[in-house]
Amino acid sequence: MAVAGKTFGIVGPLAAFPRRLIAREVERQGGHLRRGVTRQTTHVVFGRGLLLKATDAEIEARLEREAGNGRRLLSENGFLRLLNLATAPETSALPRQSLIDQAKIAPRLFDLLSLFDAFEHDCEPYSFRDVILARKYAGLIASGAGWGTIARSVQRSSHASLTALSLHHERSRTIYARRAEGLSELDGQLLLDLGAVEEAELEELFAQAEEAEEEGEYGEAAAVYQRYLAIDRTDSVAAFNRANCLRAAGHELDAAHDYARALKLDPSFAEAWFNLAGLMGERGRIDTARRHLQKAIDVDGDYADAIFNLAKLEFDAGNLGEARRWWKRYLELDRDSEWARTAERGVQFVNLHLLPTAPRA
Repeated sequence: MAVAGKTFGIVGPLAAFPRRLIAREVERQGGHLRRGVTRQTTHVVFGRGLLLKATDAEIEARLEREAGNGRRLLSENGFLRLLNLATAPETSALPRQSLIDQAKIAPRLFDLLSLFDAFEHDCEPYSFRDVILARKYAGLIASGAGWGTIARSVQRSSHASLTALSLHHERSRTIYARRAEGLSELDGQLLLDLGAVEEAELEELFAQAEEAEEEGEYGEAAAVYQRYLAIDRTDSVAAFNRANCLRAAGHELDAAHDYARALKLDPSFAEAWFNLAGLMGERGRIDTARRHLQKAIDVDGDYADAIFNLAKLEFDAGNLGEARRWWKRYLELDRDSEWARTAERGVQFVNLHLLPTAPRA
């Protein structure tokens, strides 16, 4: 599958390579890489570093949300293989369902483990080694181990070495190897450290900023995003998030600057066009707001919120024909919400005022 034209969003830190090196390779191959997930995201990569930052329940909820939005989910190894930065071992033609049947492992748990590279292959066809690993993991789960405990424990171990070990779970958050001399931690090959300190700092800053934003501490969040952007000046999502925080804190001019910065970094950032349009509309710059909304729709033709707002803007400006055109387009995307009922009333109102009346007898 080609990378060109695809937009990748990363959830959680990557363990194998710094994000900036991956971003450079994605761009070289004609794709786009963003931190987090936006409307344009087609593929969501679950970095193995997420295992250290989130609970099992949080990861499961995120997986269900992204899968429900129709995006393709990739493990970190799967992403690297897609970019030709890693190669899959020799495979057999074992389908996913056959592996699940042979190992007697729950499909949902199998998918979660696969997403964090607990198997030799990230997708079918699977190998006989994957069957062995799935059987071992099924036994650990039967003994009370959670999928997250398994995934966290096997991260630094090669799949070949795991198949030769007798894996054991006690009442802890770690999987051990049972050897002749007793229990020991799993041995494995250490990951190559390429700027990991700076990457970890970026991840920590971004998470800190998101947390402050969620708690309504917009000034603090904006300051942390600024610290982040001082290290990585190329992150359009961080610039966009900072703009949202500045706007919420009442700093509209600074917010407009950061929306523009996000769009300079990524002209296809539909949400940034939309939010900047809203800001311009609030400041009475109607023509500018109209252009920005149109740009958001050009980027994403099914952006219902942008279409609705453009219809309302045209209605308020007295351009009834344009308002009707955009409301009718909105109704092609949404027929059931309260906004849809507003659009229907708008179309009816315009029809009453624009359609010619019958001549009197």
